[in-house]
Amino acid sequence: MLEERQYGPVVGFRAARSFLGRGYYFTAAYWVDGLLVDSGCSFTDGELLRALPPDRRPVTTIVNTHCHEDHIGANGLLQQRLGSRIHAHPLALPVLDNPHLQPLQPYRRVFWGWPRPSRGEPANEWIETEHHRLRVIPTPGHSPDHIALYEPQRGWLFSGDAYIGGRDKAARGDYDVRSIIRSLRTLAALDITALFPGSGTVRQNHPADEILRKADQMEELGAQIHALHASGCDSTEIRNRLFGRETSLYFVTLGHFSGIHLVEIYLRAAPDSSGPASTPVRFSGGGGAG
Repeated sequence: MLEERQYGPVVGFRAARSFLGRGYYFTAAYWVDGLLVDSGCSFTDGELLRALPPDRRPVTTIVNTHCHEDHIGANGLLQQRLGSRIHAHPLALPVLDNPHLQPLQPYRRVFWGWPRPSRGEPANEWIETEHHRLRVIPTPGHSPDHIALYEPQRGWLFSGDAYIGGRDKAARGDYDVRSIIRSLRTLAALDITALFPGSGTVRQNHPADEILRKADQMEELGAQIHALHASGCDSTEIRNRLFGRETSLYFVTLGHFSGIHLVEIYLRAAPDSSGPASTPVRFSGGGGAG
């Protein structure tokens, strides 16, 4: 299932595998001026290819915000058929080349599937198209290889999964929560007119405020978790007090996402941690990728 919506010059695609005509766990790709930011999941690669006819929507460049399977799913097909150049964080490149280097839990195989291999190269500090120049911003936390793209003249931010809205009640155990918060504060400091996140739910009403609010909520949650832990509560007690029972996401993912994981990623991070976010992009130069 592929849904399409226009946001001025930007075309947004929400992609999901469908069951009985309904899509579940959407991911997103965005096209503008020959550039595709992320490519959705493997189950919709053919639909995405058909939505990008070379005479109207050429794809000369693909930039992946990170190497998770729901963001690189159409890389291989688009590169094979359209000859697109692919750019990503250096840590992402081995997974692009061999997606099976990244183990997929059963739910990930069911909802997004294994991507086809693709050949990538390190992202430069700037990605250039014919009419736009986008800055590559390291935003680790959700994954070590995460980057975002920012077009300063138009105020467009393509954030991938660096920003996920709502109040968290579950998480993966491999998240770096301190890096997530630092990345959010880095993005909130930008002059943003439109936020294009990995979920496909585009924000155009004070998106920087929304990002900052998310960072503040995460800081407050961390303070609560550390206070409860200091009072003698274990992870299960903290989860029960703050979130209640596990959500349906716990059962769908067979425990890969859980409230316990959310508590534990905070407990692994000192509440006063500071300093730059980890795993910066090592830029190969200042030129563009267009």
